[in-house]
Amino acid sequence: MLPLERQKKIIELLTIRKVMKLAELTEELQVSIETLRRDMNLLTRQGKIEKIYGGVKLAQTKFGESMIEERMFSQLSEKERIAQKCSEYVHDGDCIYIDSGSTTYQIAKYIKQKKKLTVITNSIPVVNELLHSDIEILIIGGKVRQNEQSIVAFDYLFNFSELNIAKAFICASGITIEKGISDYNLEEANTRKKIIELSQQVYVAADSSKFGKDVTIGIAPMDKIDYIVTDDHLHQNFISSFKDTGTHLLLS
Repeated sequence: MLPLERQKKIIELLTIRKVMKLAELTEELQVSIETLRRDMNLLTRQGKIEKIYGGVKLAQTKFGESMIEERMFSQLSEKERIAQKCSEYVHDGDCIYIDSGSTTYQIAKYIKQKKKLTVITNSIPVVNELLHSDIEILIIGGKVRQNEQSIVAFDYLFNFSELNIAKAFICASGITIEKGISDYNLEEANTRKKIIELSQQVYVAADSSKFGKDVTIGIAPMDKIDYIVTDDHLHQNFISSFKDTGTHLLLS
């Protein structure tokens, strides 16, 4: 197993088990304690894990936003169903935007067979997923957010005005009828605002746990969102409240 694969596996195991002893990890990964310590030291320097007495756990990030590695394995089945539903609205010849995030990342897995598709993204995992497909990829230029594996845009590095986006698939950490969609990071929110302004149709891909939350930074009011794609665990109260808006709920 390559070091990057091993480190990804460590994050996956900690996401599921929360806290693990070093002996448990060496057994799971079938590596020596010296190799594991090198991985632990690297992941600690990157701010991805924390060493605690007798073991390790995932690091906590500021503002309540968990790292993308952790979110990749959280509520995975719901996110896969949401992504598959989103992919049904992507057609041959479309130019679409796929946002950074663990839910929108899954969309990339379901669109590889589309013909003459152009994908604009700020997500490094999305680029990696589509790299060996026939899809034309445009990645926006800007600053890399290492914890999120995303690129947050600056106007002087990317000419947004020339984009012609048919459909944008956007992530959100919070969704309310009153305040719309929100997120934890200002730079991510500003990038999403620009994309929403330029897109003909806006889809928010978010699991049901995001509903009823209004987090740090507002992105867009509900009247800027055409569709919200979520899982079928959404409470009936939320479903009923959306009937009075122009935003359509799509349950996966």
